[in-house]
Amino acid sequence: MEARSFIVLSVFLLPLLFGTVSAQLRTDFYKGTCPNVESLVSSAVSKKFQQTFVTVPATLRLFFHDCMVRGCDASVLIQSPTNKAEKDHPDNLSLAGDGFDTVIKAKAAVDNDPNCRNKVSCADILALATRDVVRLAGGPSYSVELGRRDGRVSSIASVQRRLPHPTFNLDQLNTMFSTHGLSQTDMIALSGAHTLGFSHCNRFSNRIYNFSPRTRIDPTLNSGYAMQLRQMCPVKVDPRIAINMDPTTPQKFDNAYFQNLRQGKGLFTSDQILFTDSRSRSTVNTFASSNAAFNQAFVQAMTKLGRVGVLTGTQGEIRRDCTRPN
Repeated sequence: MEARSFIVLSVFLLPLLFGTVSAQLRTDFYKGTCPNVESLVSSAVSKKFQQTFVTVPATLRLFFHDCMVRGCDASVLIQSPTNKAEKDHPDNLSLAGDGFDTVIKAKAAVDNDPNCRNKVSCADILALATRDVVRLAGGPSYSVELGRRDGRVSSIASVQRRLPHPTFNLDQLNTMFSTHGLSQTDMIALSGAHTLGFSHCNRFSNRIYNFSPRTRIDPTLNSGYAMQLRQMCPVKVDPRIAINMDPTTPQKFDNAYFQNLRQGKGLFTSDQILFTDSRSRSTVNTFASSNAAFNQAFVQAMTKLGRVGVLTGTQGEIRRDCTRPN
C-alpha cells in the first residue's frame, strides 16, 4: 500500500516539479548579460553546417544523450583523462565528433564577445545549437528556454540503462521516457529525429540475418528494404559503414520517418514497434499524415526534454571550457 501511495504521489508531483523548473528557465534569460547570444550561436552553427551536414544529426543526438543522463547539464561534453566520463560509455562512443565541435565553436563565438565571456553555459549553447540545426535541416524553429547551469560531474557509470536501445519495445521506451516526465506522444515525436542521421550495421543486423530460429528476417521489416539492407550490410561488413536512418529524405527534417514506419521501413526494432504496436500506431499515422502535427509535437517534446534535470540559480557552474569543469 505504501508503494502504491508513493507511485500515485509521484504522478502528481512530476508536473509540479517540471513546472518549477520551467519557471526558472526563460527565453530572455541573457537579456541583461548577453543579449545577442542567439545570433552568435546561430552564426557559428551555420558556418559549421556549411562544412558538413553531419553537424545536424550529431548535434541533435548529442543534446538527447546529454539530457537523458543526469539532465541537460552538458556533462556529456566533459573529457576524462582516464576515459571514465559519460562520452566514454559504449552507448556514447558513436556520438559523432561534429556535434561536440559545433558546441565548442559556438562557445568560442559567444566568449569572443567581451559582454558574454563566461556568462553563457555550455548546456544552453547546446540547447540553442540543437534548435538551430533542426531549423537548418528544414525543421521547425522554436523558442529555447535558457538559464541552465553546467554540471561538474560526468561518469561512465551514470549512462548505464539511461539511453534507449535499438531492441526496445514500446513498454521499455515508455518506461524510460516517463521517468523524465515525457509522455508516449513526446517519445514518438522525439523518435522522429531519426528522420536524420545514420547508424552502423551492427545496431540492426539481427533484424536482417538472425532474427529468430524460425525466421532470419524480422517479419515486421519490409522485405524489399531488408534485401537492400543486406546489400549495404554484408555479413563481414566494415564496422565504419553508415546507413541512413531515413532511406527516403535523409538530409531533410520532415515526417518521412513516420511514413516509412507505415511501410515497414523502420531501421531499428524500437522504430518499427511504434507502428506495429496498436497503442502507438494512431500517433504514427497522425504524424505521417501531417508534417505540421509532427513539428508541433516535436517542439513541445524538445521543450520538455530541455527541462529535464536542469541545474539553475547557484547550482553547478558556467564552464569556461566545455570539455572540463572549472
